[in-house]
Amino acid sequence: MNENVDLRVPVLIVGGSLVGLSASLFLSRLGVRHLLVEKHGSTSTHPRGRGNNVRTMELFRTAGAERLIRDAASVLADNHGILQAGSLTGDDQEWLFKEIDPGGGLARFSPSGWCLCSQNDLEPVLVAHARAQGSDLRFSTELLTFEQDTDGVTAVVKDRGSGEHTTVRADYLVAADGPRSPVREQLGIGCTGPGDLFHNVSITFRSRRLASVVGDRRFIVCYLTDPEADGALLPVDNEERWVFHAPWRPDRGETLEDFTDERCAEHIRRAVGAPDLDIEITGKAPWHAAERVAERYGSGRVFLAGDSAHEMSPTGAFGSNTGIQDAHNLAWKLAAVIGEAAGPGLLRTYEEERLPVAKATSARASARSGEHSHPGYAGSPGPGGDGRKGGMLTVALGYRYVRGAVLGVDPGLPVVPEGMGLTGEPGTRAPHMWLRRDGGRVSTLDLYEKSFVLLSDARHADWRAAAEQVAKRLAVPLAALGIGSAPGADLAPEDGADWAASHGTSPEGAVLVRPDGFVAWRSEGAVADPEATLYEVMVTLLHRG
Repeated sequence: MNENVDLRVPVLIVGGSLVGLSASLFLSRLGVRHLLVEKHGSTSTHPRGRGNNVRTMELFRTAGAERLIRDAASVLADNHGILQAGSLTGDDQEWLFKEIDPGGGLARFSPSGWCLCSQNDLEPVLVAHARAQGSDLRFSTELLTFEQDTDGVTAVVKDRGSGEHTTVRADYLVAADGPRSPVREQLGIGCTGPGDLFHNVSITFRSRRLASVVGDRRFIVCYLTDPEADGALLPVDNEERWVFHAPWRPDRGETLEDFTDERCAEHIRRAVGAPDLDIEITGKAPWHAAERVAERYGSGRVFLAGDSAHEMSPTGAFGSNTGIQDAHNLAWKLAAVIGEAAGPGLLRTYEEERLPVAKATSARASARSGEHSHPGYAGSPGPGGDGRKGGMLTVALGYRYVRGAVLGVDPGLPVVPEGMGLTGEPGTRAPHMWLRRDGGRVSTLDLYEKSFVLLSDARHADWRAAAEQVAKRLAVPLAALGIGSAPGADLAPEDGADWAASHGTSPEGAVLVRPDGFVAWRSEGAVADPEATLYEVMVTLLHRG
């Protein structure tokens, strides 16, 4: 099986949409050579999948792409909230929420924020940034076959332009090949969940006069509820480019051919409440809302990420965000195993951590569709109908890993808590606080990407000395940072903030944070032998025992 190989890479990524491109970027940042193949000739041209939540933007911040993405999204920077209306010209109008972050409370938890950037604008940024980091991205290249053995994966890919076949040998394969994933199908992995929820046709169109109808209502989306012409209206540039999601009911015999330009234009006019509105239909694309989660996140040396692992209702924009966070979780683990810092058992924690998050998030997305009466969705609101229990921010940022590469977590805790905490508990995303370093300002979250980081008080050098010795003994990347105002401190909290209290420890304790910014372990006080304690912790986390 290893003979006649044309190309050898540690990782082969199949699929070059948001999740595959993010995986490529994250792997490149960690120095992992890889190949990405995408059967389509270019990135997406359809404005969809545009809600990037705060956790996703934190990841892009760490990867050096956040500013590039916000620049690409600048045209919609002032759009906030969700409007529900019988029409845009009538009196039956209600803001489901008007601001994503009313009062600016998110700043307590994160240095980043939500970003409205459509897939067709975001993907080119990821392509350019990933290639600048050394990524090998090949569009118009299709996976034909793959086989795996105990040592790796052998795949045959085809250049759809030239017809040339290339045999690729990889240590691991990451399948980001969509909801009807051929890779998942070949692995024989089934899915759980309710399945299809509703179907829509996404219609892109131009209208110069619609902006005057919308006026100063700068919404992310407007749900229009006319029983004869319901749907969702989304601005693309707030001026003349728009998207309308029209319910499609194939169970009643409707076909895509039924959605003629004339029918779509009349549907939009009635929904908006402007019978003389100028409309030029520029494109149509079907999409399906579903709630499904794969029974397993991979088999052997092949892993699923994004829509190949889970499908979610679009309300709340959880689907692509969960997929990008899958890719980030998997990337650092692949880097650790390929670099021989960790044993292969670390890769099993990918499923242990991400599958429960997908189940909890997909259920919340469906409940959110019910709460917002999303056009086409017939389900009812789930628990927490006011959106506070398991609300948007908690689901996006406050989830925890109760099993996996974490120590000291009660496995009986819910994956998504009822409210936001982020106080340094193992299994949760490490707390954000502002620090001073070398005269500059950084968030604690800026410290985490390429290694484990041990935080301790600068007045107690024993933890830093222990981390340095453990890093040498295990030959693993482990940074030791002392925080405080004492001489020799690496970092100083702004305004005299108490870093230890914010991380749930004491000045004598320490907090170990993973490369993905999640707390792996903490000591809430002094220990008799810091080096021995930390050595055992790292061996356990990295499956080196």
